[in-house]
Amino acid sequence: MINLHNIDAQYKDHDVLKGISLRIERGERVALVGPSGSGKTTLLKLCQQQCGSNAALVPQDLGLVKPLSVFHNIYMGRLKHHSAWYNLTNLVRPRQRDVTAVSKIAERLGLEEKLFQPVAELSGGQQQRTAVGRALYQQGQILIGDEPVSSVDEHRALGVLAAINEACDTVLLAMHDLDLALAFTDRVIALRDGRIALDETTSGMTSADLAGLYKH
Repeated sequence: MINLHNIDAQYKDHDVLKGISLRIERGERVALVGPSGSGKTTLLKLCQQQCGSNAALVPQDLGLVKPLSVFHNIYMGRLKHHSAWYNLTNLVRPRQRDVTAVSKIAERLGLEEKLFQPVAELSGGQQQRTAVGRALYQQGQILIGDEPVSSVDEHRALGVLAAINEACDTVLLAMHDLDLALAFTDRVIALRDGRIALDETTSGMTSADLAGLYKH
């Protein structure tokens, strides 16, 4: 599904990734961890580019249309499945079948009471859950998330990650909470200074095993 071989990447003449090689197969749930600036976001973008439209993305900046409602933002996950006319009329008067389908995702993410509220009026955590909902509604072959629960409290984070794992066969998530990363994935890839410092299964691993990556 994802196959990168000896990839380098630069940003403004600065080496961000150096000699990255990795393979992610269908059915894997992978956590990407590492200190700030280690290249996680850049690596996620490369993986998304390789997957193309097969990837459902939760970007760090969320990419929401804030004047529109939670419903409309989640619905955007499947815009390409309908005609422009269908999407335009659904903007003005949402069809019941679409409301029902989106509502199921919103309920799973604790957003059912906010369904027709403008995203601009939501908290940061609620906006983040809306972005996750859009990715789940897209039903891509792989969900790629850049810190998808960073603004969500621990209780909500557990629910969001459970919803992702239930809905998605293949997952690649950049995460800063090591305990959550190890609990909800079966493989961890750690970056440090633009290189892969560790690539192991999470079985038996603890956050203490990864703590050294964050020491200067």
